[in-house]
Amino acid sequence: MSIDEAIADRTHVEPAVEELESDGDLAADYIEGLLDIADLGGDIDIDVANGRAYVAVNGGGSDLDRLATPDVVQALQDLTRLAVQAKTGRFSRLIIDVGGSRNARAAELKGMVDAAIAQIAAGLDRVELEPMSSYERKLVHDDVAERGYFSESRGEGKDRRLVISRG
Repeated sequence: MSIDEAIADRTHVEPAVEELESDGDLAADYIEGLLDIADLGGDIDIDVANGRAYVAVNGGGSDLDRLATPDVVQALQDLTRLAVQAKTGRFSRLIIDVGGSRNARAAELKGMVDAAIAQIAAGLDRVELEPMSSYERKLVHDDVAERGYFSESRGEGKDRRLVISRG
C-alpha cells in the first residue's frame, strides 16, 4: 500500500504498540544513518503515544538547527516513513521532530488559530489558513474544536488547507 493509499484508507486498524515500537526503532536507525552520512550529531529519542511512534532528534548544536525547518522535517519524515515501509511492508504514521521544531510549529499554528478566531469574532464568516501537512491540519482541527468553532479541509495535495468558521 502506498502512502497516499494508506492516507486515503481511514479504515485501517491501529497498529499494536509492538509495531509502533518497531517502527520507532527502524526510523531511529534510518535517521542515525543519515546523520552519520551528513556528519551531524544528535540524540534520538523514541516515544509511542496516540497510535503513533514519535522520533525526536535533539542536541547536535547549530548544525542540527539547519534541519529543524518545517519543510526539511516534513521531507525527513516522508523519507523515514518510506524507509520504514520498505522494511515492514506496511504504512507507518510515525512523526519525526528535529530540535523541537514540532513544538515550535504547534505554537505557531495556535497563533494562526488565535488570529483566525479574532477575525471571525470581528465579523468574518470564515478564515482560510495557509496550506499545511495532514499532521498540522489535525492539530489545528483539534484546537479549533476545543474552542467551539468549526473547521474543514479544502484543496488537494500540497494546497490542502483549513477553513475555520463559527460552530
